[in-house]
Amino acid sequence: MKTLVSAFTALLALGALGQPAAAADLVIYTSQPNEDAQATVDGFKAANPGVEVEWVRDGTTKIMAKLMAEIEAGNPVADVLLIADTVTLERLKQDKRLLAYKSAEAPSYDASLYDADGFYYSTKLITTGIMYNTQAAMKPTGWKDLAKAEAKGLVSMPSPLTSGAALIHAHTLAGNPALGWDYYKALKDNGATAAGGNGAVLKSVATGEKAYGVVVDYMPIREKAKGAPVEFVFPSEGVSAVTEPVAIMAGTKHADAAKKFVDYVLSEKGQQGFLKLGYIPARNGMPVPEGFPARDTIKVMPLNPAEALKSSDKDLKTFSEIFGGNG
Repeated sequence: MKTLVSAFTALLALGALGQPAAAADLVIYTSQPNEDAQATVDGFKAANPGVEVEWVRDGTTKIMAKLMAEIEAGNPVADVLLIADTVTLERLKQDKRLLAYKSAEAPSYDASLYDADGFYYSTKLITTGIMYNTQAAMKPTGWKDLAKAEAKGLVSMPSPLTSGAALIHAHTLAGNPALGWDYYKALKDNGATAAGGNGAVLKSVATGEKAYGVVVDYMPIREKAKGAPVEFVFPSEGVSAVTEPVAIMAGTKHADAAKKFVDYVLSEKGQQGFLKLGYIPARNGMPVPEGFPARDTIKVMPLNPAEALKSSDKDLKTFSEIFGGNG
């Protein structure tokens, strides 16, 4: 089996954009890290012997650019998408690019975590909360702590102009009446900086350059386990969550294999695979990775993908007006 692990730029260099993949029973486009993607495919193949799988990995933005170029050329290659967020898949749903599939695994999930029509299903919870350096004077417990005088000039966060998780976070907080855009204005007035992605935030807080950061959960939790002087907080008001949903492309020629993949990643066995990789499974009744609090203590703030899609351009503009448009 030939496994495609090359990044988008490499695909361009090879002239592969818009070209059919080599013979396979299933082609997956994913934004998972390479090792995670390979582990997911290996688990699926073990549960479905004889199914040949190819996968292409890149960030959601680049994966979508590749996919849309293929659609424009009339030759979409992907059978299945496993990418960062529900808002992106909601856009594809509304454009009639996805195949509805009512998985038998759906009853094991909260209804808020999958599309009611069966067009996409969340597979994990990657939440955004607060990390802080253990030398910080204040130990934050909620979002509003980052706007206090004790945190002035000491807060770093990713920009939604760069990070998909940060955009979901902005959608979520903007829609919370207790926070909203006034909260972002308060952060800006308090000297918070917003640029780049989650990795830069992690580094700035772990090195002590900043005391506090807004970041996805697994990064500081993993770094703490390695000895880094950081802690992660699930704020009292709740967290936003990127749920890495799975969906089937409407034009797939491998619908049976695609449905098997959806069922697998939603199954208890598939969810155990995500747990082993260090993520909170989306399926009810599952444990959480080491270093995480009990699942029922984590409050996830609601997000309506259709409403978030409708407000995306406006939200990006509002964020840029507050923090500047450099990303």
